[in-house]
Amino acid sequence: MAPGTAETVAAFNEAFGRHDVDAVMALMTDDCIFENTLPVPDGEKVVGQTAMRAFWDRFFNDSPTARFETEEMVVAGDRATVRWRFDWGSGHVRGIDLFKVRNGKVAEKLSYVKG
Repeated sequence: MAPGTAETVAAFNEAFGRHDVDAVMALMTDDCIFENTLPVPDGEKVVGQTAMRAFWDRFFNDSPTARFETEEMVVAGDRATVRWRFDWGSGHVRGIDLFKVRNGKVAEKLSYVKG
């Protein structure tokens, strides 16, 4: 049996916090969709394992000391909303991610940031 939404998203966020691209990708579906917070106003849309792995490799390489902290998670069925704080040393942002989980993996991660 696949893990539930809360367990899947918690495992994803923990792997993200470790900058562990292999673990992050193991928790994403083959047809995963990610919407980044940048560039404004709508953000970049990344689709599929190959493009997603390239994005995470760049992202973690460009921010090697960054820290991700989950502040709150609300789960409703196959959906989760995560309120977070992302620190990179000289600053931080706060935002939310809207997740959709399918069969124990993240199918969508739509990110939004304050201001």
